[in-house]
Amino acid sequence: MVRLVFVDVDGTLVGKEGVPECVWPAVEALRAKGIRLSLITGRPGRGHALAYARRLAPAGLHVFESGAVVLRLSQDPHEPPAAPVLVEALAREEVEEAVRLARRLGLPLEGYTAEGGFYVEGESPLFLAHQELLGLRAEGADLLHLPSPLVRLQVLAGPEAPLGAFLDRLPPGLSPHIAESPKMPGVRFVSLTKKGVSKLSAARFVAEAYGLGLEACAMVGDGENDLELLRAVGLGVAMGNAPESVRKAAQRVVAPVEACGLAEALLGLLG
Repeated sequence: MVRLVFVDVDGTLVGKEGVPECVWPAVEALRAKGIRLSLITGRPGRGHALAYARRLAPAGLHVFESGAVVLRLSQDPHEPPAAPVLVEALAREEVEEAVRLARRLGLPLEGYTAEGGFYVEGESPLFLAHQELLGLRAEGADLLHLPSPLVRLQVLAGPEAPLGAFLDRLPPGLSPHIAESPKMPGVRFVSLTKKGVSKLSAARFVAEAYGLGLEACAMVGDGENDLELLRAVGLGVAMGNAPESVRKAAQRVVAPVEACGLAEALLGLLG
């Protein structure tokens, strides 16, 4: 029996028009049966993503920054409303090499800290579109001279961006995770985390915190960056809008996000 469900954001929970309203009754049905839900996303734990996490599970563990940060949400007035319980910071030397590489290739680059800092280097129309998507505003900064360590770097790659050259030359201590969003078609989001840090590593941490193994968990996702976790959980569910590689890796395939695919996936867990 599934005891915990990990829910991806872009292309799973969120479609071109936002979150379909059909999702929330399905969420409430699972919670009424005692099944836990956990958001799992490359987005930071602020803005729209934090609001989605609160609607999924207002008191619980949620994964952000492609696995580099796990936040515990609480409704207890004596506890912080959102507190980090896992933080995987990037090594300084790896950051320096990746930032300089992105600069040489002219790639728009963002940096995120565990404390919620959101920084961008240079100018690109993609920055403003992404900030609207996240519901956050970034600060312009030199990513090599920030007051706090970074947990994630992210390249925003348009159709003509030299992404292959960037990935081929990345330092070995970084793990790339490539995702897309239906709200920014044609743009690839390349998250860089500490080597070994991923949605899978963070999901295992969350499951163990609840006294569970991944075999008692389900994951609903749509992207290549969901593949590891879809294969590792007891039940992997792919959205109908997922690429073929993701659909083939899943045990179930549901409707696309705009056709209430996530609600179908969640209600399917109730038999």
